[in-house]
Amino acid sequence: MKTFFLIRALKSGDVKSLERVYKLYYSKLYNFSQRFHSSTMDSDDFVQQTFLKVWENRNQLKDDVTLDQQIFVICKNLILNHLKRESRIISELKEDYLSPEPQDENIFTTFSLKLDRLHRIMERLPSKRKNVFILHKIDNLSYTEISQALGISKKTIANHIYLAHNFIKEELHK
Repeated sequence: MKTFFLIRALKSGDVKSLERVYKLYYSKLYNFSQRFHSSTMDSDDFVQQTFLKVWENRNQLKDDVTLDQQIFVICKNLILNHLKRESRIISELKEDYLSPEPQDENIFTTFSLKLDRLHRIMERLPSKRKNVFILHKIDNLSYTEISQALGISKKTIANHIYLAHNFIKEELHK
């Protein structure tokens, strides 16, 4: 089936066409996304989010641009946006926790106080969000593993982690 017809079928809401697109592009997108390194998401997570984005925004697909181009641009943008957010969050956390302390303070006491503060902030997160955050950031589970364990979508997991990061960041800056 030519990509023009696949795009048309997707736009009409044909789930079978999404399955066809998935079969055609999964391995190509997976290989493409392996070029990027993320500490919080793996290649499969990026590919799954790409197909989710394609389906959610299927009405915005362009008939005059090949499906290849559109899918790879969506995947690339998802990855780059995620890596930018991840980099920003990591640098902010490093700034907060690895900033030089005055010479006369005991570094272990300072670290312990900061860690205690972080735990107190995390305790104020809604229970589901806290659980997802801990599973991903502390237990190092992938979105796929969390999705299977909790029975929630990867998009929901990404949302919980994003909101938890924002809450923690705001509280740390108070």
